[in-house]
Amino acid sequence: MVDRRDISSWLEGPPSRGDGHWPGQRLGRPRNGAGSIARPGRRLGALAIDWALCSLISAAFFGYDGTATLGIFALEQMLLVGSLGYSVGHRVFGMQVQRLEGTPAGLGAAIVRTLLICLVIPAVVFDEDQRGLHDRAVRTALVRI
Repeated sequence: MVDRRDISSWLEGPPSRGDGHWPGQRLGRPRNGAGSIARPGRRLGALAIDWALCSLISAAFFGYDGTATLGIFALEQMLLVGSLGYSVGHRVFGMQVQRLEGTPAGLGAAIVRTLLICLVIPAVVFDEDQRGLHDRAVRTALVRI
């Protein structure tokens, strides 16, 4: 028989692998500190900063057009993540987009990653290592620096 726990179990999040597991462990990343997977609070803070900056630019030059704001955001992500490994928001919160080997993402990965982020869904569907589909597609991770 199906009961309430069967129907609402998805609300509890992904199954726990026990107390000794942390995001990034399978990737060889430390639990905390430099090189560890950036947690959701930092990610949301960085997104808020980046979006606010892009909104200000859009308001100043394009009458706060939604498409222009998204285009400015995409351009910022492609150029800054592609060249430096981080956007303005990432830098404020001490994060960098790195390949799984630990090197900065690079321009090609940044372009594909940004296009997927702009689609939104790949960015909000993530695995137990807290890597969204956009990061999995280009073999990157957002880590603390």
